[in-house]
Amino acid sequence: MEKQEKQSIQLPENAFRELKDGEQYEPIMLPRQVYPEVNAWSVSWGIVMAVLFSAAAAYLGLKVGQVFEAAIPIAIIAVGASTAAKRSKALGENVIIQSIGACSGAVVAGAIFTLPAIYILQAKYPDMTASFFKIFLSSALGGVIGILFLIPFRKYFVSDMHGKYPFPEATATTQVLVSGAKGGNQAKPLLISGLVGGLYDFIVATFGWWNENFTTRVVGLGQQLADHAKLVFKVNTGAAVLGLGYIIGLKYAFIICMGSVAVWWLIVPGMALLFPDTVLNIGGTAVTTAVGAMSPEQIFATYGKSIGIGGIAMAGVIGIIRSWGIIRSAVGLAAKEMGGKSNAHVDVVRTQRDISFKIIAIGSLAAIAVTFVFFWLGVMHNLLYAVVAILLVAVIAFLFTTVAANAIAIVGSNPVSGMTLMTLILASVVMVAVGLNGPGGMVAALIMGGVVCTALSMAGSFVTDLKIGYWLGTTPKKQETWKFLGTLVSAATVGGVMMLLNDTYGFDPNQTGHLVAPQANAMAAVIEPMMNGAGAPWVLYGIGALIAIVLTFCKIPALAFALGMFIPLQLNVPILVGGALNWFVTTRSKNEALNLARGERGTLIASGFIAGGALMGVVSALLRFGGFNPVSEHWLANPLSEICSLVAYVCLILFFIRQTKKAEA
Repeated sequence: MEKQEKQSIQLPENAFRELKDGEQYEPIMLPRQVYPEVNAWSVSWGIVMAVLFSAAAAYLGLKVGQVFEAAIPIAIIAVGASTAAKRSKALGENVIIQSIGACSGAVVAGAIFTLPAIYILQAKYPDMTASFFKIFLSSALGGVIGILFLIPFRKYFVSDMHGKYPFPEATATTQVLVSGAKGGNQAKPLLISGLVGGLYDFIVATFGWWNENFTTRVVGLGQQLADHAKLVFKVNTGAAVLGLGYIIGLKYAFIICMGSVAVWWLIVPGMALLFPDTVLNIGGTAVTTAVGAMSPEQIFATYGKSIGIGGIAMAGVIGIIRSWGIIRSAVGLAAKEMGGKSNAHVDVVRTQRDISFKIIAIGSLAAIAVTFVFFWLGVMHNLLYAVVAILLVAVIAFLFTTVAANAIAIVGSNPVSGMTLMTLILASVVMVAVGLNGPGGMVAALIMGGVVCTALSMAGSFVTDLKIGYWLGTTPKKQETWKFLGTLVSAATVGGVMMLLNDTYGFDPNQTGHLVAPQANAMAAVIEPMMNGAGAPWVLYGIGALIAIVLTFCKIPALAFALGMFIPLQLNVPILVGGALNWFVTTRSKNEALNLARGERGTLIASGFIAGGALMGVVSALLRFGGFNPVSEHWLANPLSEICSLVAYVCLILFFIRQTKKAEA
């Protein structure tokens, strides 16, 4: 009987497509039935995952600058633990474990992008102070605000937009959980592709048998084009990014890649052509090298990325304007409940139950009030500064919550660093205008940035959890309630780890053996001149904003295009390759049923690539941190290593295609 139940566990045919008129989505766990979800097992494992992955992500993020997504590895561990313990009907429990544990990646990203900058700047400004209290509260309050601000939009993103957004990370995690619940041969395609994708990425990251990227610099003409015309082609040949592109699909992958092409093949060469001998200082871009003397990568990092940030910000504003009706209805519903006019007596099915809007409204006001007191008494010690700071933080966090959720829904990557950079710049401009500058202003802006960054990071992460829950049929209210616990545990862990790492290694660039913390160093480099009177690259932001406006008029998704302008070329090209692979797999037969079956099997294989790559990426980084690093930099500098990477990449794509052929209509 139990074996039959396991075999019947399967995502419905309409899980990943838009619903027809009158069609309903029926999740695996039926809405009118009750399943084990929140209990001692799931909460305990969730807390353990939050602690372990918060510590690991903070450790690795500050050391090597990479914050891995924790959702997939946690889902794999949850499935393994429930299988080992022979737990019956563990699907709902595993979602709760994953949801609580995944707070780790969101909180870590919010904290390490901004808060280590306080330690970095302490070398120049000894008056600047960071404490466990400041780190914990900024991370915890930001996470809580992100959860509360996203809940009113849950129905819109996960239900109303069903099939319109690809949700790549949520898709991969869901496939892991479903395959784990099925057990036996039905999980075989995911397991095989996970092993292949994981082994492939592990070989590259740990042993460096071939290069991670293929570029046109491998031939003399390509090198000349890069040096003189500033034209370069790059592709990351990793399995995980290929799988990501497959799930995103051709439409969005093409738009994202076009954004990258616009920056790398038009703007970067165009700037070198127009200003070959000019040292171009635009606002806060303090450079000493002429544009023509820079490499394409340097031009992108100095100027192109800022155009992408401007595009993301404007696309976000346009998205806010377009979704104003949704925002207004969410606020209106909360106001109704506050006034006692809610429809609480209406029987809402289990899979559509959220925390009541009355509690969300009160909780949001309480979180903002506590943040205000924290700013006033713990950071700025001035009432006016605290009032201005809380207004700025609340407005940016609320409005850009939908932008973060949109980005995750489209590309599976949250441009939180770009939005945080914009927040820091706005915070610096406003705080300097009201009289707060110098070291005190730097600490204030970084704490504000930490709160906003964690809020947006949490919103993006949480929409993934809620989409997983929607597909599988868990109770949203339970996910929402226990997400707060995961946030507090993760914030405390991150605060402790960050202070420990500062005491052990330090973040001062002049200190031997210091931690790299690249994002925090970038934030420190931006904020220091601004708080000392310098400007920001508003011209570049304006160009990006103008591009987003033109795209919107042309009915092209501006956020997807702007994400392409911000994300490096080598990560966007493989997304397009994956999207093209999706198109090829799902159109090469005249039998529509066969195309559909192959497409579904392709989604499983792509999910395996993402899951295997994510898990082995963590293992590889831990080995490297532990001193095991057999990679030969001399070999990676050899063009032959890039030729090898291209050959391996072609073999990986052929393996993918061959595996999809095994699908039956």
